[in-house]
Amino acid sequence: MDTQQQYGDEARPVLEAPDIARVLTRIAHEIVERAKGADDVVLLGIPTRGVYLARRLAEKLESITGTKIPVGSLDITMYRDDLRLKPARAIGRTEIPGDGIDGRLVVLVDDVLFSGRTIRAALDALGDIGRPRAVQLAVLVDRGHRELPIRADYVGKNLPTSLRETVKVLLAEEDGRDTVLLGSKPASS
Repeated sequence: MDTQQQYGDEARPVLEAPDIARVLTRIAHEIVERAKGADDVVLLGIPTRGVYLARRLAEKLESITGTKIPVGSLDITMYRDDLRLKPARAIGRTEIPGDGIDGRLVVLVDDVLFSGRTIRAALDALGDIGRPRAVQLAVLVDRGHRELPIRADYVGKNLPTSLRETVKVLLAEEDGRDTVLLGSKPASS
């Protein structure tokens, strides 16, 4: 199935590979500025694409600060509030780097911020792992439509959408190319 069939005939790119690289560089600089360095920063990506974005951010932070930034993943599957509504999905891996998260600044990284429910689940999962000094959120795209009082600290692109639209992030590590597509939900038959 090609991209157009999968994400609707009207799917159009709103960010391409150079744009994604540029916004990740900007977010890395913003993290360094706000954290006054990156000495106690830990990046935790939310699977799947959030993990790849967290790794890319860690590389950019290291190039800015000269310090290797701990990066891991935070699986939220068992913390989701829609488990009884959707078919079961495979549990992913949670990997907490090195010294853990206690007393550190944890930056959660995800691809798209929509209702806020994924981030709520991530906060619940994080609470079972340790007690960070602070938690911040970095997202590639914020598309609005929040159902919970959650906002991102670092946003690559604000992309106001209608509920009839879809936002799909494709990353080279998972999909073979970097792009963000905006499309229409296929009509139900």
